[in-house]
Amino acid sequence: MSDPAPLSIEVRGLRKAYGGLEAVRGVDFTVGRGEIFGLLGPNGAGKTTIVECLVGLREPDAGDLFVCGLDARRQPREVKRRIGVALQSTSLQDKITPREALRLFGALYGGGVPADELLARFDLGAKADAALDTLSGGQRQRLALALAFVNRPELVVLDEPTTGLDPQARRELLAAIGRMKADGCTVLLTTHHLDEAEELCDRVAIVDRGRITASGRPRDLVAAAGAPHAVALRVAAPLEAAVLARLPGVSDLRGDGTDWRFAAADATAAVAALGATLAASGNALVDLRVRRATLEDVYLGLTRGEEVAA
Repeated sequence: MSDPAPLSIEVRGLRKAYGGLEAVRGVDFTVGRGEIFGLLGPNGAGKTTIVECLVGLREPDAGDLFVCGLDARRQPREVKRRIGVALQSTSLQDKITPREALRLFGALYGGGVPADELLARFDLGAKADAALDTLSGGQRQRLALALAFVNRPELVVLDEPTTGLDPQARRELLAAIGRMKADGCTVLLTTHHLDEAEELCDRVAIVDRGRITASGRPRDLVAAAGAPHAVALRVAAPLEAAVLARLPGVSDLRGDGTDWRFAAADATAAVAALGATLAASGNALVDLRVRRATLEDVYLGLTRGEEVAA
């Protein structure tokens, strides 16, 4: 067995079934201290079950789980004192205020981080004494994060933290998560948003139907997949599909007339050939956009894009 001391999380052979449905089927991964690690996958892939097993909300059927150097299955109480958790929804009384909630949670840990410090850190000072039912979705999510930090955790676990937020609230929450790493905290998060995973995460694991199908740094996964560039163009005069199909490395050609899209294994070669073709025919390029492959392209290639019950 490897020494779990340098790691915040070590999972080996995790399995969990609900009746005849095996939601998690032999999952293995590690998270280093100070990392932001993302679990990605469609609904029903097993992400939430993995998280709930790690934080002691569900008992695994099999597997070894080490969290902050502790055996999570044998020492669940000790683990809970070392971690902070914000699940998809946080249930509090409608009329409780953020200040009251933070003081209440702090009392459960024998004091914890002072409420005023957390209110300032998560930009809740203006709503410190407002009833919970008057807070926006983004403010409620920031309160959930603040509550997860009451016990000065070594590891914070966030399950779909930005679900349902408007773009501005989502951006503010992502900034707060980024600051967690700057403060030396390890973060494990699940998300459906591939762009935020690519922006935030040091490493990710893609989960599909209870198994991890790929893991690593986002840029390494993109490079290893060899996903093609996406090219979109508009020309002054209509083009025949056959003309574009002859360009080197072109696939997935779509469009008609003057507007076309295609994938290119070598965008430089395809665009160069396109320019020569247009010049020879006297046509003019009105607009050209080339987008590199992204984590989303890799994700879609590794998952079926279906939601399943779990």
